[in-house]
Amino acid sequence: MDPRGMTWSTASIGICTLFVPVGALGGISLLFFVHPYSSFLLLHMYQARVVLTPYYTEEVLFSLHDLEVQNEDGVSILFYLQKIFPDEWNNFLERVKRSNEEELKGSDELEDQLRLWASYRGQTLTKTVRGMMYYRKALELQAFLDMAKDEDLMEGYKAIELNEDQMKGERSLWAQCQAVADMKFTYVVSCQQYGIHKRSGDPLAQDILRLMTTYPSLRVAYIDEVEEPNKDRSKKINQKVYYSALVKAVPKSNSSETGQNLDQVIYRIKLPGPAILGEGKPENQNHAIIFTRGEGLQTIDMNQDNYMEEALKMRNLLQEFLKKHDGVRYPTILGLREHIFTGSVSSLAWFMSNQETSFVTIGQRLLANPLKVRFHYGHPDVFDRLFHLTRVGVSKASKIINLSEDIFAGFNSTLREGNVTHHEYIQVGKGRDVGLNQISLFEAKIANGNGEQTLSRDVYRLGHRFDFFRMLSCYFTTIGFYFSTLITVLTVYVFLYGRLYLVLSGLEEGLSTQPAIRDNKPLQVALASQSFVQIGVLMALPMMMEIGLERGFRTALSEFILMQLQLAPVFFTFSLGTKTHYYGRTLLHGGAKYRPTGRGFVVFHAKFAENYRLYSRSHFVKGIELMILLLVYQIFGQSYRGAVAYLLITVSIWFMVGTWLFAPFLFNPSGFEWQKIVDDWTDWNKWISNRGGIGVPPEKSWESWWEEEQEHLRHSGKRGIISEILLALRFFIYQYGLVYHLNMTKNTKSVLVYGISWLVIFLILFVMKTISVGRQKFSANFQLAFRLIKGLIFLTFVSILVTLIALPHMTLQDIVVCILAFMPTGWGLLLIAQACKPLVQRAGFWVSVRTLARGYEIIMGLLLFTPVAFLAWFPFVSEFQTRMLFNQAFSRGLQISRILGGHRKDRSSRNKE
Repeated sequence: MDPRGMTWSTASIGICTLFVPVGALGGISLLFFVHPYSSFLLLHMYQARVVLTPYYTEEVLFSLHDLEVQNEDGVSILFYLQKIFPDEWNNFLERVKRSNEEELKGSDELEDQLRLWASYRGQTLTKTVRGMMYYRKALELQAFLDMAKDEDLMEGYKAIELNEDQMKGERSLWAQCQAVADMKFTYVVSCQQYGIHKRSGDPLAQDILRLMTTYPSLRVAYIDEVEEPNKDRSKKINQKVYYSALVKAVPKSNSSETGQNLDQVIYRIKLPGPAILGEGKPENQNHAIIFTRGEGLQTIDMNQDNYMEEALKMRNLLQEFLKKHDGVRYPTILGLREHIFTGSVSSLAWFMSNQETSFVTIGQRLLANPLKVRFHYGHPDVFDRLFHLTRVGVSKASKIINLSEDIFAGFNSTLREGNVTHHEYIQVGKGRDVGLNQISLFEAKIANGNGEQTLSRDVYRLGHRFDFFRMLSCYFTTIGFYFSTLITVLTVYVFLYGRLYLVLSGLEEGLSTQPAIRDNKPLQVALASQSFVQIGVLMALPMMMEIGLERGFRTALSEFILMQLQLAPVFFTFSLGTKTHYYGRTLLHGGAKYRPTGRGFVVFHAKFAENYRLYSRSHFVKGIELMILLLVYQIFGQSYRGAVAYLLITVSIWFMVGTWLFAPFLFNPSGFEWQKIVDDWTDWNKWISNRGGIGVPPEKSWESWWEEEQEHLRHSGKRGIISEILLALRFFIYQYGLVYHLNMTKNTKSVLVYGISWLVIFLILFVMKTISVGRQKFSANFQLAFRLIKGLIFLTFVSILVTLIALPHMTLQDIVVCILAFMPTGWGLLLIAQACKPLVQRAGFWVSVRTLARGYEIIMGLLLFTPVAFLAWFPFVSEFQTRMLFNQAFSRGLQISRILGGHRKDRSSRNKE
C-alpha cells in the first residue's frame, strides 16, 4: 500500500521502470531496471525526503585570514580552536604528517584541510552541509544492505565503491545504491544572495560552489536579479526582473577547458516582483520550497549538525507518517529532539544547554502527548510536505507579526486539523549561543516574537476552537510562560510601591504595633519560604528531572549543586528581565524586529559601552528604580521594623536588583581586569560625548543610540503613547509621597509644599539649561565671564543649602530623600518628553531634553562603573570570575588564561629566543 492508500497494480510492479529527470535527481538521466520485488521494496522502504536550509550571509568556510586575524587581545580563531580542542588538533597534525601550524602553510592542499578542520568546529554552513549529507550516505549504505548479494556483503560497500570502474558491461551495484539515494534524498540550500555574491566576486560564492562540487547532490536556490529591456518601447530604461533559480555543480569532465567546476542552472522561475517582502528568513524558505520534492521536508538551520548513527534512523522515523498516533489522523509534523553540542564552552553555554535540553525533551514530550498542543519549535522537525504545500506552506512571512516564523507553521498545521507528534529515538545536533550578549539578543528576539503571537489572529483562533482544557494547555505552551513572567515582574513593582504607600501613609507602622501581626510566626515562615522559591529553585526542577531520567538522579543533584556554585540563579534571574522587557514593550508598542545574534566564538571581552547599550533600558534603568524604592522603604521604616522582617521581605528583590545591575559584568570574560577597565572607561567616555547625525551608527555615538532607542515610540499608536505617559506618572506620585516626609515639611499638609517641590525642579532644569547655553555660546570668547557665572551659581546653591539647613532644620536625611525624590521625577519628565517628541520639537525644547538625557546616562554609567572598577583593584576577583565562568573548561584541563591572555606571552617568549 502507498502511504496515501493507493494500491499498486501487479502490472506496474512487474515492469517498474523508474525515470529519473535531469537535475532533480543528481543530474543524470537513468533508465533503472532492477528486480521487480526489490524495486517495489525500495520505493516503500525509503520515502522521498528533502532537507531545506535558509542561508543569508553567514560564514560558509573559514578563510586563512579569518583563522589568523587577531582580536584586541591577540586571540585568533585558530589559536582558540587549538586550545579548546587540543587532542583533535594533535590528531589532525598527525593525520597530515606535520608537527606544527607553520608547516601547513605553503601547500594549497594542507591549507584547505586546515580550513575544513576549523570550519567543522565552528557554526558554519560547511559543517551543516556535511552533517545533512550523512542522510545520503546512510541511504546508500541501507540500499546496499538491502540489494547486495552474500558475496558483496562479505566484501563491504567500500570495496563495491572502489570496484565500480571495473564494471563495464553491466550497471554496478554501487551505481544502483547511488541512484536510490538520488531518488529518495535531496538537499536544497536557499542562498538568498548567491547571485549577487557571484557577480560581485565575493568569496562566499566560491565557497558555496566548492560545497556543491564536494557534494554533487547538493542544490542551491537563490533569487536572481537581472536587468532586462522594457517591453514598452517608449521607455528606454531597463526594468529589473526577479527569478527563483536552482543551480548545481558541473563535474570537471563537462566543464570548460579551464578545468574549473562551474554551476549550472537547472530551473529558473520568473517572479512577479521582489521575493523578500516580509521577514527575510521565512521568505528565503518560501521561494525555494518549489524546488523541493518528496513527501518529507526537514527544515534545518545554519547552526545545526548531524551524526551518521542518527541518519541511519531516518527511514524508521519516516514510517511514523503511516501511523495514526491519536487513532484518527496521520501526523503532519514529526517533532524531534535536539542535541545541544555547545554546552562545554562556558558556564553560560552549560546553563543554556541544560535549559534547552529539558525543553526539547521532557517539555515537548508532554506537550505532544497527552496535551496535544505541541507546535513547531525546532528546525529538526520533519513536515508532511504535501500537506503543508496545500495549506499555506511551512513559513508565514508577514512583516513583524511572524517574527517567530517557526511556531506559526505549527499553528497552521493544528488549525487545519493536522497532528503534531514528538519522537525521542532520533536527534539532530544544535548549536546555541554561548555568550551573555548573544543569549540576550536571542531571548529578546523570542520575547518579541511571543509578544506578536499574543496579538496575532492565530492564537485567537486556537483559543476559540480548542476545548477548555486544551485551551489552557495551549496557553501554557505558547504565550503563557512570557505572560506569567511579565506578571511576576509587575507584581514586584506593585509590591514595592504598595509597601512604600503603607510606609509613607503610616499604615504599616500601625499594623506592626498590633500583637497579632507582630508575633505572627506562620507569616514570617511564609515570607521566608516564598523568598527561597523566588530565587529560582522551582524553575530548575524540570531541568533536574530531565538530567535525572537520562543520566541518573545522583548526577542531576551534583550538577544542580554545581550550577548554583557557578551562579546559575544570577543568569536565570537576569534572563527574566530580558524576557519581561521585550515582551512588555511589544505588547505596548509593537514593532518587533529580527535581532541577529551571530555564531562566532565568544570568549572575548565585551566593552562597557556595548553592555550599556544592550542592557540600559531592559535592566539597568529598572534595577536602579527598584533599588531607589528599596532604599526609601528602608529609610522610612527602619524606626519601627526589625532587620529580620525587612530581610525576609526584600531579600529576593535585592537579589534581583543586584543581578540586573551587575550580571553583564560578572559574566563578561576579563570583566574585572584592571587594564580592560581603563580601556572600557576611555571607550565609554568617547562614545557618550560623540555627536550623532545622519550616517553615524549607534556604536559610535550616544546620540545616535538614544534616537534609535525611541524608534518603538514613533511607530506606536495613540494607545502606546498614552500608556507610556500614564506609566511615567508613577514617578510624580512617588515624589508627592516623599516631599511631605522631609524633616522641614512633616508638620504641614498644604498642597503648596508639592508646588514648591516642582518649582525647585524647574529651577534646577533652568540652571542646567543656562549653563549649557553658556558653554555653547560664551565659553570660547568669554571664558572669564562664563567661569564667573558658574562660580556665582555654585555659591548661590551653597547659600540656599546652608539657609535650608540653618532655618527649617533640614537634615542630611532630607538631602538624601530630596535626591531620591527629584532624580526619578526628572526621569519621568524625560519619558513623557520622548513620548511627545513632535510637540517638544515644535516647542524648541528637544535639544534641552537630549542634554538632560545625556546627564542621566552619565550618572547611571558612573553608578555602574564605580563598583566594577573598585572590584577590579583586587586580583582575586578576576581569578574567581574566570574560574566561575569557565569551570567546564577547567574540568577538562584547559588553560583559559592562555586564551584570554592571547599570543602576547607566546610572542614575547619567541622574541627572546
